[in-house]
Amino acid sequence: MEYFAKRIIPCLDVNNGRVVKGVNFVGLRDAGDPVEVAKRYNEEGADEITFLDIGASHEGRDTIVDVVKEVARGVFIPLTVGGGIRKLDDIYSLLNVGCDKVSINSAGIKRPEFIDESSKRFGSQCIVVAIDAKRVSNNKWHIFTHGGRNDTGIDAIEWAKEVYNRGAGELLITSMDADGTKAGFDNELNSKIANVVNIPIIASGGAGTMEHIKDSFTKGNADAALAASIFHFKEIDIMDLKHYLKSQNIPVRL
Repeated sequence: MEYFAKRIIPCLDVNNGRVVKGVNFVGLRDAGDPVEVAKRYNEEGADEITFLDIGASHEGRDTIVDVVKEVARGVFIPLTVGGGIRKLDDIYSLLNVGCDKVSINSAGIKRPEFIDESSKRFGSQCIVVAIDAKRVSNNKWHIFTHGGRNDTGIDAIEWAKEVYNRGAGELLITSMDADGTKAGFDNELNSKIANVVNIPIIASGGAGTMEHIKDSFTKGNADAALAASIFHFKEIDIMDLKHYLKSQNIPVRL
């Protein structure tokens, strides 16, 4: 489905209270204070911000609500928060401190009914389901959890269909093969998922150039593109990117 303006979403992967960035989910390097980084993106023209507490699920703890509260206070664009969300109370706590959407990953795989319950309680517009997928053969991708450590054996495209039917309002699809490589998004995976669901999809993993982001829209049928290091380390300026996309006839908010 076509949703009008394409969105550009910087992602803050937060570990021990700092923004970090790695390659294929490992080898993390520091990219700053989450509150300062988020404020900068708010000023630079990002459409939304995604905040992922990347250690929370792996460490079996809750999301860092106090940091989220500070980030929400400093930005005036939609904020999605993920990592360690396991129960309805977790979602309530995050929405209560100012986040707009939550991203559910491992908890939905462990107990798919959690997606139904969340979307019924808070509305599907608040519920993003994150899909971390890795190619296991030519035409097949599996869902991986715990930062890419565990292969669930679940087919990524079938899972996308299931969570859509359970009430997810949006899908955040990360190609673990492409993550941090700057070699481009997995547009094949994204377009296959876009064909079987009727909700927006966010392409994640692999952004290295402005052209990669354009391709995520034209070849991957994504509604939004998420990236981290190219924005954190100022390799690409968000407004320059938007002007480029506009010149390529891709609708964006300037």
